[in-house]
Amino acid sequence: MSINILGLNCAYHESSVALIRDNKVIAAIEEERLNRVKHAKPALTGNPNEIPLQAMNLCLEMGNLLLSDIDIIAFSFNPLKRLHNNLKLDEQVQEGEWGTAAGEQKFYKKLVGIPEQIRALGFNGQFMWVDHCVAHAASAYYPSPFTDATVISIDGIGEYESVTISAAREGKLFSMKEISYPNSLGLLWEKVAQFMGMSEYDACKVMSLASFGNSERFIGHFQRFVEIKPDGFTMDIDVCRFRSNDFSTFETLFGLPALQDRSAITSDYMDLAAALQQITTDILLALTHYAAQINPSTNLCLAGGVALNCVANTAIFEQGPFENIYIQPAANDAGTALGAALHAYHNIFYGEKCASFEANDTYLGPEYSESEILATLGLFDVVYERADNIADEVAALIASGKVVGWFQGRMEFGPRALGNRSLLADPRDPEMVKRMNLLVKHREDHRPFCPSVLKEDAKAWFDIQKDADSAHYMLMAYPVNKEQRARIPAVVHVDGTSRIQLVSKTTNAKYHALISAFKKLTGVPLLLNTSFNDREPIVCSPEDALKTFLRTKIDFLVIDNFIVRKKNPAPVQSKSMETADVMPVS
Repeated sequence: MSINILGLNCAYHESSVALIRDNKVIAAIEEERLNRVKHAKPALTGNPNEIPLQAMNLCLEMGNLLLSDIDIIAFSFNPLKRLHNNLKLDEQVQEGEWGTAAGEQKFYKKLVGIPEQIRALGFNGQFMWVDHCVAHAASAYYPSPFTDATVISIDGIGEYESVTISAAREGKLFSMKEISYPNSLGLLWEKVAQFMGMSEYDACKVMSLASFGNSERFIGHFQRFVEIKPDGFTMDIDVCRFRSNDFSTFETLFGLPALQDRSAITSDYMDLAAALQQITTDILLALTHYAAQINPSTNLCLAGGVALNCVANTAIFEQGPFENIYIQPAANDAGTALGAALHAYHNIFYGEKCASFEANDTYLGPEYSESEILATLGLFDVVYERADNIADEVAALIASGKVVGWFQGRMEFGPRALGNRSLLADPRDPEMVKRMNLLVKHREDHRPFCPSVLKEDAKAWFDIQKDADSAHYMLMAYPVNKEQRARIPAVVHVDGTSRIQLVSKTTNAKYHALISAFKKLTGVPLLLNTSFNDREPIVCSPEDALKTFLRTKIDFLVIDNFIVRKKNPAPVQSKSMETADVMPVS
């Protein structure tokens, strides 16, 4: 008889659900793709019991199951562990919030009520709590191709840990080292983002700003309150004040005012971002060297929100002690639903490690039948036709300067669009970055775009020192070879690098065929690829795709083998170019 396990994550943010049957992942979905709210919900002491019901129901539907068919629900958080470890610090906190008796009790009570909530929906099986850091580590190790590995989880905070180092052997994880709050790189990135007038979820924007700055100006300032040690790092909570909206210590230390709006960012803050990136890379390099000393493995697995930092990832792999690396594509909290389910399976039912994922196994979301697609197309005022050769026809559109929404197969799991819910454009067009940022994505004009490149051609275009499967997931950044930079200006960041996605026939055959057709037309074996969205979560359904298509300056929409056009397309130049959300880079 098959074993059905649901992994559930909703304690903080990136609420998600994963379904595994025996050793196979059936589905994994982020709630934000369904409720259309970024991160699904804010992380508050009063809402950890907002169960991602839409994602749960869709996972069950994809597995042809009822909730009563589930044997185990594994939740990626341990409320009792949290309660016992978060009232011990003398720090500035807001009453009723994190770190206060009232706030932590409220959080705890909401969490411990979740099993009863789910049983009221028809669940009759075993409910288990999985430590947050264990869920992260499991999400990185079990899908990896390694039997033995060193596993590092690094994020903001779990129950109280921000970093764990584990030894993985023969399907089991063994804890070797923990670093706890307030020593947290993830929370430091959140704090700096807020200091710059952004939200705590804007670490990616800070990372892109770092490329415009010079780290030398502020690296010494960070070293005053962040100390790198032989076995980890520490932070001075009197400076960081993570649980407070007080930025006075940062203002004094850096000599800069806290911003109320990101539009006020200047080169000073870019230098600050560059120093934050440098201290992060330095910490992670030191941490991986220490991890290699305490666990003699040549393989490294990474997860946690900080593992989405592609600059640091590349540095620790190419300059660090490990020969091989695997990074969980859904390294943020969304991946803990998958990790919790895999942990439950391997520690309750099966001793040996399950078969590792292939690179195409990140496509774990829903897909839509032709009849569903046609029914949705009929609801919108568009023109569409079936293409005889979709790869050749779409490649020609892109080569002629068109922006194409590309909607195919199963949706990706994790924060990156990897060729199934993507916006695609010509990387040769030097104006494409401005056009895409201002007219389609409506975001800051400094934000870079990534190339999806044929795996067989990647080294001719990018300086890749060591092969890494994680480059399939936009988790590594490489210098663009100097002789090629002028040919693909739209995907070369200001520092001369690109965060690449390798594409092969085995990872995504249809996407590989499209890029190959573009190469045949242009001689360039890559496309500009960005997530199919406009200031909202990545599109999930044909309806989401059509709504985004019609309200932006996307030229064509390709759903399955149908090419969709607007009946009355507006000209490319419009008032939106004047009113878009623009951030200066000087």
